[in-house]
Amino acid sequence: MTKQVQQLDRVIIRFAGDSGDGMQLTGDRFTAETAQFGNDLSTLPNFPAEIRAPAGTLPGVSSFQLHFADHDILTPGDAPNVLVAMNPAALKANLGDLPRGADIIANTDEFTKRNLSKVGYAGNPLEDDSLKEWRLHAVPLTSLTVKALEGFDISKKDAERAKNMFALGLLSWLYHRPTEGTIAFLEAKFARKPEIAKANIAAFQAGWNYGETTESFSVSYEIKPATHQPGTYRNISGNQALAYGLIAASVQAKLPLFLGSYPITPASDILHELSRHKHFGIRTFQAEDEIAGVGAALGAAFGGSLGVTTTSGPGVALKAETVGLAVTTELPLIIVDVQRAGPSTGMPTKTEQTDLLMAMFGRNGESPVPVLAPATPSDCFTMAVEAARIALQYRTPVMLLSDGYLANGSEPWRIPEIDELPDISVRFTTEPNGEDGTTYLPYQRDPETLARPWAVPGTPGLEHRIGGIEKADGTGNISYDPDNHDTMVRLRQAKIDGVDVPDLTVDDPDGGARVLVLGWGSTYGPIAAAARRVRAAGHKVAQAHLRHLNPLPANTGEVLRSYDKVLLPEINLGQLAMLLRARFLVDVISYNRVRGLPFKAAELAAVIQDVIESD
Repeated sequence: MTKQVQQLDRVIIRFAGDSGDGMQLTGDRFTAETAQFGNDLSTLPNFPAEIRAPAGTLPGVSSFQLHFADHDILTPGDAPNVLVAMNPAALKANLGDLPRGADIIANTDEFTKRNLSKVGYAGNPLEDDSLKEWRLHAVPLTSLTVKALEGFDISKKDAERAKNMFALGLLSWLYHRPTEGTIAFLEAKFARKPEIAKANIAAFQAGWNYGETTESFSVSYEIKPATHQPGTYRNISGNQALAYGLIAASVQAKLPLFLGSYPITPASDILHELSRHKHFGIRTFQAEDEIAGVGAALGAAFGGSLGVTTTSGPGVALKAETVGLAVTTELPLIIVDVQRAGPSTGMPTKTEQTDLLMAMFGRNGESPVPVLAPATPSDCFTMAVEAARIALQYRTPVMLLSDGYLANGSEPWRIPEIDELPDISVRFTTEPNGEDGTTYLPYQRDPETLARPWAVPGTPGLEHRIGGIEKADGTGNISYDPDNHDTMVRLRQAKIDGVDVPDLTVDDPDGGARVLVLGWGSTYGPIAAAARRVRAAGHKVAQAHLRHLNPLPANTGEVLRSYDKVLLPEINLGQLAMLLRARFLVDVISYNRVRGLPFKAAELAAVIQDVIESD
């Protein structure tokens, strides 16, 4: 039987199952196949914070959503067109997000009376007509996988575990995905267990063949590759991009990179990634705690390295004193905060934008630092290089605010050419700089940047004091003089105020918008997608996005005052809005949701339209 092939311009798929069902791996592999095919894509992994929640329960549901298309897309999508539900918990946890008429592929083997009762189902939803508003495909994924692997010398448990590969094969057939990459991946992953490798490949191929032969799927779908700017592309997550950006910054600065870090969700992958690249001169130190991690990084900066520490919100709180020490010693240090839901432990695997005020003010004394925030997963690369530029040029610690959505999400990234990267190389001070030709003044300042000199410890004739006690302007001697302290406080603030950042650009296609939607960090995609929808509906709206939060672009006030209304969506209770109201006296309209999830484009489009239509 020749099956019909239908053309689509985009599709959103969500794989969902128990946290032991391999949904993240399945989603990663489908994403890699899709990236190889050339579609534009965006992903949203969502997994429980518990190491292993009870099997088959709602708290244990793990999911991976992928939006891919033949055109430029901005978000992982609001609602899936296809839900792959490996058990009743996965179905119940995700059914509310599924629009009527969407496809459900359900693993019937797991819809046992025991598993149904765990999540409160009185009957089997696959049999009682409760899913009649959706297109249900009931597939015994587990038993089909076990049947396909009968000839392999593996346990029944190992055979059942390969059901995610069967599902991946089925979806790969359904959407015409390449298969060579997944086969090569499985061969490499299980190189030391060849029988397991062969079994997983067989399960993957059995899923493909099932789609080809079953009558349950009479249609398969094609989504043509997207048109991209010429270049070499790869799929990349935010944490990978940030790690590669730090490596690129190290190479461009001609400095060794030292990472002092303590593992914490969702930042740990940066430590894992950087530890793989020792051939670039990268040194990684897994410290015993957060304070030791930042202390070691600051020590490395004093010694002439590009010092970096990575963490999330709870770790930033612990590192605050040492960041203040970096402010007063005026040494380059990058503090990466991959924000997560708080306070305290909060929801470690969920995203938020709630650390902005802590980044700005969470230290004792007047201790200003530049604050940056990438807008997309791939932008994490660019902003890591930018953070290094500012830290090195102005001799200051820099806070880089990523978040869980960016860290774990992925998208296509055009690998830049070397000549596209800025030269941020540093000249260490090697000779005395005093007027007498023999004295070294560690706090003599560059007239343009107000940065103090950077001398590698042990350089003859350049011995100097360093520490947290206030230093005298110029000489660096310990000083308790009131006027000197006032001078040093103002100099440190003026240095940050003078950091060179690009102007804020506005996307206002028609030039006649009266409403500006402003964002920062990971809200870029949902805001831009919402603005597209509003414009398609015939309304005019402008959009701007801040990636430099301290100092703000010089034209920020002018931009804000150019519009009748400024709408600012944030995944917090209005932190940036408070800062903008205080500084520019503009009545910013806040829209705030703090649910551990990114905004949906449809949600923001409705809010924007309400603001446009309100008097």
